[in-house]
This record gives sequence, structure tokens and C-alpha cells, in this order.
Amino acid sequence: MKIPLHIAEKLLLLSGGESIADSSARHPVVNDLVSEGILFRKGRIKKTLHLNNGPALQTYLQNRFSINNLTQYIEVLRDEASTRADLVSVSSDSKLKTVRTFKGFLVNSYSPIQANLNDEPILIQPTPGTFTFVYDFEKFLPLPDITIVGIENPENFRHIEKQTYLFANINPLFVCRYPQSQRKDMIKWLQSIPNKYVHFGDFDFAGIGIYLHEYKKHLKGKASFFVPAHIDDWIKNNGNKKRYDVQKMNFEIDNISEKDILSLIASIHRHKKGLDQEVFIGERGSG
Repeated sequence: MKIPLHIAEKLLLLSGGESIADSSARHPVVNDLVSEGILFRKGRIKKTLHLNNGPALQTYLQNRFSINNLTQYIEVLRDEASTRADLVSVSSDSKLKTVRTFKGFLVNSYSPIQANLNDEPILIQPTPGTFTFVYDFEKFLPLPDITIVGIENPENFRHIEKQTYLFANINPLFVCRYPQSQRKDMIKWLQSIPNKYVHFGDFDFAGIGIYLHEYKKHLKGKASFFVPAHIDDWIKNNGNKKRYDVQKMNFEIDNISEKDILSLIASIHRHKKGLDQEVFIGERGSG
């Protein structure tokens, strides 16, 4: 059994000489403390909870839960950045609460990208067949002229060197939407930096929906949807009819202001096809 944060906070109030409503501290630990005579309840209708023996409470917390300092225990539970080492230091239990020990996201590039990490210069230049994983993303800052390109599908992310022809007019740093557990970190990072964001996804209703619901709504005007030249020909010649038949639009066209997306939607309807972004891997000029 563990002492949850809200109960620990109530115990701290009691240890400071306050009384609290009994109904606000319903938990087996509280019942045990009452049975031990460390706490007591007062009143018939609206019962209140009081501390009877401060030193005994401290001994109880130390012996039963390895909590030597209740204030520090509460601070660690409140802190979203707490580590497993912090949990062990206040309770001898690394599993006291769920801690994300693997934050951050993957980045990739086909040309050297200059950035700063923890106030130190860094060069992003993965060896072919490898990616760079940014852990301290909160302090990862690419140069202002770098455009962040979010790639929806892993295969396109893996083979970005075969898609250089698509991004000849920008200096791109590629970030991957997968694994999904890292996506919130990426959104938080994108919100914190001044760089423009371009979303490179599938050219169908699902791909547009992912962009609108997962990125555009958070990034607003700094985000745009990547639509290659001659997309109408690409969809006509390489599109998949099943994509159109099974997908439904989960967004309102009236809410879209990007002309490229509106033109893309018109092409999708015109040919009744959707296009997977993998078609662009090393296929220059085949649209």
C-alpha cells in the first residue's frame, strides 16, 4: 500500500495542528492511524479529524512507508519532473508513481543541421541507417532558418535522403510522429521554438485530419501542410481508390484557410483516391 498525494497533504495539515473534515480523508491508512490512536475523529454528524500524537505519526510513516520527511515526499509527488531516484530518496520505492524515464523524440536529416542543446552547439548529422534521439528537448533549439518537417510514416522518415527533391527550397530537420508516446513531447517542443513547422503526411482525409487535429490546433499559424507540386497528377496516377471509399472526413472545410489543403481535397474528390506518402521515396518525376 502507498500513501497517495491527497492523503499525504491531509496528514501534513494535521501535523501542523489543523483539523480537517473526516470525509476529505477517506483511506485505509487514515483508518489505521485512528485505530493506532495516532489520529482521532471528533463529532457526530460532521466529523473532523485531528492529530493525537505527532511523534507517533512520524514513526509510523518511517516504519510503514520509509517516509522520513512528509514535506519532501509531497514535493516529489507533485513534481512532474520527478525521477525514480527522487522517489527512492523520499520513500525507498521507485514505483511510488508513474515516471516517464524515456522522454523526447527522434530527429533525422540528410544534410548537417546546426542547433543548440543545453546552451551548447550541436550538429545533427546522423550516419545513414541511424537516427538522433533528443532527450532534453526542452533545451533543444535549431537555428531560426531551419524548417521542422514532421513525417507521418516511419518509412519516409527512414529514407529521407531519397526525398531531397521535395524540399529543395528549405533547410529541413525531420521529426517523426512515432512512437506515439513521444508525440506530446514533440508538440510541446514545437510550441516553444520559433521555427516554422511543415507537416508531411498521407494525402487523404486521414492524413489531413491528423494534421488539423494533432498539430494545427496547437501550432496555429506557424504550421502548414506540405503539398508537393503536381499533386493532382500524383493522385490521379498513383492514388488508391480504397483510401477514398473507406475514409470519412472528420473535419469541416469551412474551418480550413490553407489554399493548398483545399486544392488537395478537391483533387481527392475529383479522382476519388487517396495517396500514401511512401510513393515519394526515390520516385522523382514519376507523378
